[in-house]
Amino acid sequence: MFNIVLFEPEIPSNTGAIGRTCVVTGARLHLIEPLGFSVDDKKLKRAGLAYWESLDVTTYHNWQDFLQRNGLADREGDVSAEGAHRLHLLTKKARKTYVQAQYREGDFLVFGKESAGLPERLLADLPDSCERIPMLPDDQTLTNREEWSERADALGGGSSVLRHDALMRRDICGNFVDPDDYRISALNLANSAGIVLYEALRQIGFPGMDAG
Repeated sequence: MFNIVLFEPEIPSNTGAIGRTCVVTGARLHLIEPLGFSVDDKKLKRAGLAYWESLDVTTYHNWQDFLQRNGLADREGDVSAEGAHRLHLLTKKARKTYVQAQYREGDFLVFGKESAGLPERLLADLPDSCERIPMLPDDQTLTNREEWSERADALGGGSSVLRHDALMRRDICGNFVDPDDYRISALNLANSAGIVLYEALRQIGFPGMDAG
């Protein structure tokens, strides 16, 4: 019914847990390389339990390969107009929340890698497709914010590294947050995927499921 897309995932246990969620919801899983692990990784299989054998999963060389093989690209290889309507890019930098989005069967829910999220070039190219999960700001959640900030900078994902230049050049409709409002704290990738996937399923009435 839906497609979960992981852009360069790094932690096998997250991907394994997301694969399990895909199996029990009838969703397909798409993995865009490079991956931070092997698909034979024991941690991935352990998190996915026996569900991994039943998973509909496809791996792609890069973003363009993913677009082409799923009919989301135009003749130039960029995202087509229809493709833009089927893609939901989850990012902390969007203003629109995931519950404000409208989901259709077959849509693609795209999540970035754990250390840095989705590349800003993708977000800037598809501003209307960007959505976020609301979270409290760092000053209300992290007592050790400075320590976390240093770790994020070391991974290339800190506020001193992400300058938001691409977003500011393309954002004429207020689709992105203020660059100075960068947040370190974030939900676990597997939790984020489950939250958005179930909102999408709720919107289409949980077809074939016991909704209670």
